[in-house]
Amino acid sequence: MAQIIMHIDVNSAFLSWTAAYEKQIGIDRDIREVASVIGGKEESRHGIVLAKSVIAKKFKIQTGMSLMEARKLCPDLLVVPPNYSIYVRASKVLRDYLTTYTPDVRVFSIDECFLRFTDLKREEALKLAYKIKDAVREKFGYTVNVGVSENKLLAKQAGDLEKPDKCHTMFLDEIKNKLWALPVEELYMVGRKTKPKLNKLGIFTVGDLANSDYNLISSMLKSHGRLIYNYAWGRDNSNFEEKAPIKSVGNSSTIKFNVTDEETAHVILLSLTEMTAWRLREANMSCRVVNVSIKDKDFNCSSKQRKLVCFTDCTRDIYKNICSLFDELWDKSPIRQLGVSVSDLEFSNVKQLNIFQDELSVKNELLDKAVDKIRAKFGDEAIMRGVFANSDLKPILGGYPDDEHPGISSIL
Repeated sequence: MAQIIMHIDVNSAFLSWTAAYEKQIGIDRDIREVASVIGGKEESRHGIVLAKSVIAKKFKIQTGMSLMEARKLCPDLLVVPPNYSIYVRASKVLRDYLTTYTPDVRVFSIDECFLRFTDLKREEALKLAYKIKDAVREKFGYTVNVGVSENKLLAKQAGDLEKPDKCHTMFLDEIKNKLWALPVEELYMVGRKTKPKLNKLGIFTVGDLANSDYNLISSMLKSHGRLIYNYAWGRDNSNFEEKAPIKSVGNSSTIKFNVTDEETAHVILLSLTEMTAWRLREANMSCRVVNVSIKDKDFNCSSKQRKLVCFTDCTRDIYKNICSLFDELWDKSPIRQLGVSVSDLEFSNVKQLNIFQDELSVKNELLDKAVDKIRAKFGDEAIMRGVFANSDLKPILGGYPDDEHPGISSIL
């Protein structure tokens, strides 16, 4: 019996979780059964497709497409606004449920995680994969794909095969039939920039990459080339237990109106910092670098970052520095979008006191954790800062954009 890794991937997660939530609260529709997308409001200048139904996909609607373009492809398209608090809660509930099968659960993203088993044969593993898949559908009302293999890389590649509501295996002795036939861009870590470089070398499938000249790939693409070459052979030397951090956590939001005063900008930055710091604490991490970004009404972008004296996950400390950076950066041009991010992250299982922290920072860290618990139980707006009490601005902005992951060997 060898190690078995399963990759669990929620099918069209934001849309699936929204549909399941609507059913729970008695809304008489299923957005998965019509041409629908999760997307922002165009009148608020949030016009991007975040998730799509299977029917919407048939109209060639793609994630990241503008809603205006999507509506041209499907005039009757149903657009449902995102609700990130639902996604966070649904993700946590799913992870907690998966621990009933094995305590070895590792998060990869909000809608993906890995499970490890050390006492299963292949046949038993596939049966268990189907059991988990069917149980999630019965218990939560949405579907997942389950990929089964002996390492994280191949489990993820298996999970990304035919969707939705499927189980697939991809063991090392299956890669020639299952992995090598795929277009090279479907190999993990081969993105939009890498694909054309490989195509110029006559590499169009994963098999082409696996059977190419290693030295050529290495010289052309350096360490990244060596990484994807090994991935094409199904090689993943990462340790399931390792918890290397993601590179950054951040949020941004396009604002319904052009911001022209510092006070309003600071309030919006507080709203973005609330979500960013909350996600940092959810991951049990602290940051040492903070960054603020600005996009003006003419779509000109600028950003500025600062290294802090000590690591922190405190909303107050992050916010103070974000506002200071903003004040240094802003040239008074009307603002269309603001962003907040943190990086240089470390896991904070053990909190070391720092002589540079004042007593108020320590108290605010405890306050943050208490507020997190209240919001997790009663919702994002169960408790908010006074500045939002009589304001049209939301107390928490942002959600789960694509954070930077250094690679499959560093899964959170």
